[in-house]
Amino acid sequence: LRLFAFLVISLAAWYLGYFAAVNVPQNAISIEALQEIGKKPVLRAPAPKRQKCDHWSPCSPGSFAYRILSGGGKERKAKICFEDEQLITERNDNTGSGINIAIVNCNCVVDSTDQSNEMMNLIRNTPEGSLILMATHDDGSTRLKNDAKNLIEELGSKEIKNIKFRSSWVFIAAKGFKLPDNIQKEKINHSDQTKNRYKGWPAEIQIEGCIPRNLI
Repeated sequence: LRLFAFLVISLAAWYLGYFAAVNVPQNAISIEALQEIGKKPVLRAPAPKRQKCDHWSPCSPGSFAYRILSGGGKERKAKICFEDEQLITERNDNTGSGINIAIVNCNCVVDSTDQSNEMMNLIRNTPEGSLILMATHDDGSTRLKNDAKNLIEELGSKEIKNIKFRSSWVFIAAKGFKLPDNIQKEKINHSDQTKNRYKGWPAEIQIEGCIPRNLI
């Protein structure tokens, strides 16, 4: 009886194999497909949504986003972004050097290149309740007069008098009100021939953060 059952099972298996070989297309089953059967499905996280001013995480609905990037080398110009608006953009010529300055809340944006007196007048004429955002490209120290340094220091800068030839420097200040203590306000990176990222220039630096809307 056992032998008879074994013969029946063997015959059935042979018939099923023959039937599959004749009727199933050759490319319908592959080794790769069989291997995939035992694999667990891979869950892929969705691509992160771009935030204002290229922040990694979004600012709260009650805050403004800002990002200040210094220039780097000859080609990488300074960039100042506020609420996803580029206040200082890359220029096509090679004359953009010095300190770039942008004012928020006075309907004016100025690209200041080595004009110390012009920058001082702009800061002095900036109305209360405004933000002042600054970034260097190339060299911002050679033509910067002591009076201008004193004025920027009064705005809260702790590094403006330490700025050297081709130092990368970024700064944000408020006129007429106080910025929150927990936001980035200033950063500096000095030129060092043994460490410079670019020939003669240090790496660009940046600060970014969120400013409560009720302050401006």
